[in-house]
Parts: sequence; structure tokens; C-alpha cells
Amino acid sequence: MRDFYATSASVPLDQAEGLRQLFSRRGRGGRRVIALAANAHVAHNAVVLDRVASTLSVLGRQVLVVDAALSAPAPHELARIELAAGLEPMMPGVAYLPARGLPLQYVDTRGSAARFIEALFDAVPSADVVLLHAEAADLARLLVRTEARPLLMAADHPESLKHAYASCKLLTQRTRLATYDLLLAASARSPRISSIVASLRGCADSFLGALVHDWALVDPALPAPLAAHPALAADAGESADDIAPDEGLAALLAAQLALDDEPGAAAPAATAYTPNPLPGRFAPIDR
Repeated sequence: MRDFYATSASVPLDQAEGLRQLFSRRGRGGRRVIALAANAHVAHNAVVLDRVASTLSVLGRQVLVVDAALSAPAPHELARIELAAGLEPMMPGVAYLPARGLPLQYVDTRGSAARFIEALFDAVPSADVVLLHAEAADLARLLVRTEARPLLMAADHPESLKHAYASCKLLTQRTRLATYDLLLAASARSPRISSIVASLRGCADSFLGALVHDWALVDPALPAPLAAHPALAADAGESADDIAPDEGLAALLAAQLALDDEPGAAAPAATAYTPNPLPGRFAPIDR
């Protein structure tokens, strides 16, 4: 997992203000938390984080990736005092915060860690989206007072599906949230994709009264859409304007961005898929 992240040293406090400028200024409205339930049985969760962050950037958002899963690197020692000290740049408009164990520091006497989310937006005021990757137990503390549709994650084998269901069960029982989305890290050629989705949907509905609303496939063997990286598209001899992002993942995330405390929130228009001028991408994954 560690090779997925930037290898540069964590940033000291005197550079925190500069890192905040990674993000274009958009004001404080329309901010979203996208909660991704960690799954120890998904070998390619690093790829999933990469694709989600890249696609959110394609959708025009400024992203803070917060990895608080058990598999994440330990946070910078100063991040326990000032979250901005642990920020690491990933690409223009996307920063990363290793945060294993940090949510527990924000738990109040009622078991809520919602203050951690507030602290994240305070650390990076210009962030539109916090992509929060954590174990279901941590997400339950973080989402106590939040309207959200958590993302479950699974792969093409039974243990990962069991873990995704267990995460759904824990979150439903502790937060009363009743709708979820699914990210499936599997080959697009797998004949079991439909049955995996149907099985999780059926179990969630029958035993938990929960709905798996939508799902998207992330094929780890395929490269990230070049539309997120116009410089790469140019190297390939293609125009970034002619290359669409993964439509399934983009549609799922666009719906996530449209979630609001008020019912009937409109989904983003198709024109929101305009690529950003991103010259780089996440560090290569070496396993």
C-alpha cells in the first residue's frame, strides 16, 4: 500500500499554508464528504482510491483524500496537533492525508467523531470534497450526524463480499443510514459481476432493510481515463476532449456529489464532465 502514496517526506508546519493553495478557491458551499468503507479483502483498494480521486477531479472538484484505514500509513507526528502538517500533494487539485488512528482523537462523550470532518475542512478550506477511506466502525462514528450514502467496496471473491455486507450491516445499525453505493474492483471480463451485485443487494434488502442504490466497476488492469490527464493524452497522440472518463464511475460520483440534506437535489449537468488541466497523476503502484 505504501508505494501508492507520495514518497516525499511529510510537510512541516511552515509549509501548511502553501499546501492549502493546492486547491482553487471555491468558497465554503457545496462541500461533500464521500465515505468509502475499507475492505481488507480487496487487494486493489489503492487503485480504487486513485480512480475515485481522479474522476472527482475530472468532475471539477478539489479533493482531499483522507486514508484512515488500518492499511494506511501512520500519520505525520505533527498531524495530531495540526492536520495540515500531514498533507501530501498528489497532483494539482488533489492532496492526501495519511490518517490511520486520527479519527479516534476526535471522539466525544457520545461516541461521535464528527469533529474530525470539521477539522479536515478547516485544515484545507478550499477543498470541495473529502474522500474518506476508513473501517466501517470508524465511519459509523464519523457519520453519526451526516446525511451520506456510504460507498461499499468489494472484489471478485466471496470473502470481500462478506466483508462488504458486514460493513453495510454495521453502518446501518449504528447510523440508521439505509442507502449505499458499491465500488467493485474486478476485471470487466468477470462473468460474476452481475451476480455479486445482485447478491449484495438482495442480502442488504432482505436482512437489513437497506438499499444498494448504484454500483460502478473499477478494473485494476485498465489505465485511468486519460481525460483526467490531458498531458498523457497528448503523449498518446489523442485529444483529451475526445476521451471520456469512465462513465459508470463518473455517473455514480456525480450522484454522490448531488446528495444534499434537502430532498430533491438536482444532479450535476453533463457539462460537469469537462476535464481539468492536470499534468500528473498519482504515483505508480509497485507491488
